[in-house]
Amino acid sequence: MDIFEDKEFNHIDLTTKGLPKGEYENCQFTNCNLSGLDLSGYVFINCNFNGCDLGLIKLHNTILRDIHFKDCKMIGLQFSDTNEFGLTVSFDICILTNASFYKTKIKKTKFNNSKITEVDFTETDLTESIFDHCDLSGAIFSSTNVEKVDFTSSYNYTINPEENKIKKSKHSQSQLGGLLTKYDIKIG
Repeated sequence: MDIFEDKEFNHIDLTTKGLPKGEYENCQFTNCNLSGLDLSGYVFINCNFNGCDLGLIKLHNTILRDIHFKDCKMIGLQFSDTNEFGLTVSFDICILTNASFYKTKIKKTKFNNSKITEVDFTETDLTESIFDHCDLSGAIFSSTNVEKVDFTSSYNYTINPEENKIKKSKHSQSQLGGLLTKYDIKIG
């Protein structure tokens, strides 16, 4: 497997050029199109993806350690397929829709100013994560650990307290309805 360290990939359409299979460490991907690529078995450590299209990429057994996504379009990603060992990611101003984190352990993950719609967090461990100004419309929380998670500035989420671990999670008063949806009550 090839090793790429401290490389910068700028304004490249990798869907036509391809991305050599290998280990990428301390690399920067800026305004690149990776949509639909099969990145199965690749290794990414301490990399930044800025302004990239990552829609529908395949992540089977992909290693993602200390990866920061900023201003990226990430539709249909299956983070549940990644190599879970050391999985650490963060999201800033991303469109993260129709993705799945099913059964992943992503404690202390930061989601900032992102559209996280129709995302499956079933059986995910999100302990101490932060959702800062995120739209969580249609996100699925089922048997999810959201203990000590900060949802204070986020909106459009529904979490059933009886089906999820929610101890010490933080919510704004305006979003309390998302915790009470199951009870079909009106909040004035």
